Amino acid sequence: MANHHQETITEIHHWNESLFSFKTTRNPGLRFKNGHFVMIGLEVDGKPLMRAYSIASPNYAEHLEFFSIKVENGPLTSRLQHVKVGDSLLVSQKSVGTLVLDDLNPGKRLFLFSTGTGLAPFMSIIQDPETYERFEKVILIHGVRTVSELAYADFIKNELPQHEYIGEMVSEQLIYYPTVTREAFKHTGRLTQAIQSGKLFDDIKQPPISPETDRGMICGSPAMLKETSEMLDALGFKVSPSAGVPGDYVFERAFVER
Repeated sequence: MANHHQETITEIHHWNESLFSFKTTRNPGLRFKNGHFVMIGLEVDGKPLMRAYSIASPNYAEHLEFFSIKVENGPLTSRLQHVKVGDSLLVSQKSVGTLVLDDLNPGKRLFLFSTGTGLAPFMSIIQDPETYERFEKVILIHGVRTVSELAYADFIKNELPQHEYIGEMVSEQLIYYPTVTREAFKHTGRLTQAIQSGKLFDDIKQPPISPETDRGMICGSPAMLKETSEMLDALGFKVSPSAGVPGDYVFERAFVER
């Protein structure tokens, strides 16, 4: 297990019957960029069972936080959803990922497109001071099926603006747009529909998205990644072709909901 640190689970929050998040201790040697993911897992039958998970906590936090779905028959999540405070978790020593600010061209507004647990990497990005230094507005769109799946909504709306160091920037620059597809809510429908119809921009009182001024990050299901990428491509956005090569938008190529 030389490639992993053993961390201790310190806090668990079950959002509903299908989503939960948890915090762990953090090895001081782990360095990561906001938006990165690590491999985490449990020891099963003497062997590590690992999956890729985005880190939801910012890179300056002393703990690590992860956001997960519960899959009844999932090899890892079927076990992970039953962990308790004090249990051990394996965390890889190396972080990777394509959702990093460095791979975006300069711009005025940053659009963060997420569905489900694809919100996780953006939780670290909206807590990063550099995000607000680089962009005038940060627009976080979170699409889910039901209202109970709007994890972190209270934290984003009420706690983050009170943050000791970045609260003022968050209050002035972050726009949070949750949208629900299967229940009544103030914003309904898929995030791509909200953009293409112009409803999103009417609601947030901002000009339509443009490759001239805006940049994007996408994280969600494979179908959502495809749909949102195609939408941005059609609007004239150029994707970052590979790590270290800037583009108008990036997406997490390794993200898989498990």
